[in-house]
Amino acid sequence: MKNIFIEQIKAGDKVNEFFLVEEKNLAFSQKGAPYLSLRLKDKSGQLDGRVWENAMKFEKAFKKGDIVFVQSRAVSYKGIIQLSIIDVRAASEEEIDWADYLPMVKGNIDDMYRELMSLADQVTSPPLQALLRAFFGDEEIVSLFRRAPAAKGFHHVHIGGLLEHTLSVTKLLAMVADHYPKSNRDLLLVGGILHDIGKIHEFSYQGNIDYSDEGRLIGHIVIGLEMLNAKIATIPGFPAKLAMELRHLVLSHHGMLEYGSPKRPKTVEAMIVHQIDDMDAKVNAFQEFIGGSNQTESDWTPFHRLFERYIYKGSSEPVAE
Repeated sequence: MKNIFIEQIKAGDKVNEFFLVEEKNLAFSQKGAPYLSLRLKDKSGQLDGRVWENAMKFEKAFKKGDIVFVQSRAVSYKGIIQLSIIDVRAASEEEIDWADYLPMVKGNIDDMYRELMSLADQVTSPPLQALLRAFFGDEEIVSLFRRAPAAKGFHHVHIGGLLEHTLSVTKLLAMVADHYPKSNRDLLLVGGILHDIGKIHEFSYQGNIDYSDEGRLIGHIVIGLEMLNAKIATIPGFPAKLAMELRHLVLSHHGMLEYGSPKRPKTVEAMIVHQIDDMDAKVNAFQEFIGGSNQTESDWTPFHRLFERYIYKGSSEPVAE
């Protein structure tokens, strides 16, 4: 049972606590001395840890993905909190509550799912209504969809993240459909709801959030296309042209070939879904990175490797009245 979470740790704290080992690497100092470089996490966040003494001994005591108990001191290094670890051991099964280590969506999953289904109810096309019933009348799909993360390390990286991202995208698409009345509103709503459906099988999330074998070998775009084809096949008389447009929407939602899209968007609806999906993911990634950097006094975050920039958090100075 954890007593302190990462978001509560301050420089100078003595930290004797359980964490999940997200990354583990044996490295060597400039003088050739071995040390362990760890990435530790719990549901509130993540931070780095270093084992400077007896690294070779502790290297054999646990592995990546384990829950470990560390005895350590929190220190500030270049303005970022990390743990200087004195002792570390693998936790026993009876000491582990996985709910302490898996980041959870902040919203209520039941409420978010009901809101998404209310958007699904706005779809008026009978074939598309039947398609949504085929997906969300499937208890296994619903169970996975409500828990799956939306990504491993970029955006909505938590249990329930896929639902959160899907709801956000679909709500935005409903607004955009009103702004562009010549677009197909039903196709946009269904595209928003189903564009990432393959992610329910792309990730494993019992311990670390990571890619499943299917996720690494096939990926969520193709998985989602296969799921879409399978459900369409169960609906008698599903219009072939509509099926083609839906397939294109799933295949093109990453926008660019270099970003993993087998096709670039070539319909108005596909372009809109791609742009809204991309915006929602990037805004969430910005916000999460800023939130994870609030323990530093700087108005700027550390360098974001994927965005290749520092991100401005906003001035900490009060606004003069």
